[in-house]
Amino acid sequence: MRKIPAALAILGLATVGLAGCSLPGSSDCTPPASDAELLDVAAVSGPVEEAPEVELYTPYHATEGSSATVEQGDEGTAITRDDQQVVIDFTLLSGETGETLVATPYSGDLTNVLGMEQITQTFPTWSDALQCASAGSRVVVSMAPGDIEAEAAASIGLAEDESAVAVVDVRKVYLGAADGANQFNSGTGLPTVVRTPDGQPGLIIPSGTAPTDVVVQTLKKGDGEVVTGDVPVRVHVLGVSWDDQEIVKNTWDAQPEPIAIAGDPVLSEALVGQTVGSQVMVVVPAEAGGTEQATVFVFDILGLDPASPQQ
Repeated sequence: MRKIPAALAILGLATVGLAGCSLPGSSDCTPPASDAELLDVAAVSGPVEEAPEVELYTPYHATEGSSATVEQGDEGTAITRDDQQVVIDFTLLSGETGETLVATPYSGDLTNVLGMEQITQTFPTWSDALQCASAGSRVVVSMAPGDIEAEAAASIGLAEDESAVAVVDVRKVYLGAADGANQFNSGTGLPTVVRTPDGQPGLIIPSGTAPTDVVVQTLKKGDGEVVTGDVPVRVHVLGVSWDDQEIVKNTWDAQPEPIAIAGDPVLSEALVGQTVGSQVMVVVPAEAGGTEQATVFVFDILGLDPASPQQ
């Protein structure tokens, strides 16, 4: 059986695209139909916080993939989009022998954040299988031959005609975009934020001069954890220069990023006290930002990273 780094290394074999499609929002989330027969052939036991005990009746051959929920997580952020980031543990078993081929260490470390796009490029059927799963969920996924990316399958010794079964435990789920309530902001001469249907922001910057002081506006107010600055904040951020209106930062073309707030007075002013799920616009004058012109940032606060195990 292979442990980390092999378990997560196979998730890096596929190239991660820069742009992803969106799945329905939380209010529209419909879990996949649970395959009760799958739990008859893959008996899973043990607490979700630990590596599962799996008894697979072999040889197991699947003509098409399916999934079954063993444990539904507590209420919280659910996986509803393929551009979200998550922390998972998983155990992958051979359908032929029932032996574990690869597994994560189940160490409780929540710092190993992965994008759903990265996961589903290796395991395409997990996109549907994990839909609506939140932290604390345990899902069994049956995979037919070809349901695992070919290079990844070969790297763990899975034959081309062999089925597999995975037990996936969801440890943490980050938002895909700010989902808070829209807020009223007064003030003239400030940029306007527009959004695509999936929440990605754009900026309309007025023709006047930029403010000389830092301006912070909460555009959406989330109901998640409060940002204290003690741990990194995972955000999507769009940054546009005021005068030439050039994009200077855009994580929406890649992946959300963790940012450390401690020691940065502008970030502290802008984000400390905000809540997960909020969207915040910040106008940073050139002098405050150490740049040639003012910059406008839009932060979507997607979650708080846990402290590093070394801390």
